[in-house]
Amino acid sequence: MAQSRRRLRSSTVVLGGMGVLAAALTSCGSDPDRRCVDRDSYDHLNGYKIVADRSCTSSGTASGSAGRTRTDADWYYDADVSNGYADDGTFSRSEAVDRGGFGCSGSGSSGG
Repeated sequence: MAQSRRRLRSSTVVLGGMGVLAAALTSCGSDPDRRCVDRDSYDHLNGYKIVADRSCTSSGTASGSAGRTRTDADWYYDADVSNGYADDGTFSRSEAVDRGGFGCSGSGSSGG
């Protein structure tokens, strides 16, 4: 009787531990934080200007006040974001995942 109780407890611990591990992995995801930025807009004090996400998903075009204008937009990962600019990140998604563990950067979700 005592042996079956012990076995039940150890299997409960294993299953509970697996649940905690699964929750931790899925909460971070495998994608690092990313911002769509204009590569041509780099300012040495602020970084890259953040543009609308659609600029990165629609072949680098963004609408301007005088019609359609070209923007050299690309995803910028794990950056410090402040006042509409992103800096100290990387354009390499794989590098961002490597340096951020499971993709947890602590800087929130993507925006635009």
